Amino acid sequence: MPKARRRYGSEFKGKVALAAAVGDRTLAELGSQYGVHPSQIAQWKRQLLEGLPGLFSRPAKRQEQEQQELTARLYQQIGQLKVELDWVKKKVGLED
Repeated sequence: MPKARRRYGSEFKGKVALAAAVGDRTLAELGSQYGVHPSQIAQWKRQLLEGLPGLFSRPAKRQEQEQQELTARLYQQIGQLKVELDWVKKKVGLED
């Protein structure tokens, strides 16, 4: 019967990758300490280091995207209200 794959949580991966990034122990030492293959630790470390530059820029991008979505919704509401106002004016006979 095949052995089931182990799944690690993001907190555990982050802890191990951070320990690898510190560099005070080898990947083999970390692997034996945490029970993970050294190549897996190297992969997590690489993912950690690749993700660091974007860590501080994402909130600004997310906030900008939310602002654009809000602006689009507000313009849509303005357009809808303008159409409704024109319709009411036409029905009442107040056409400009």
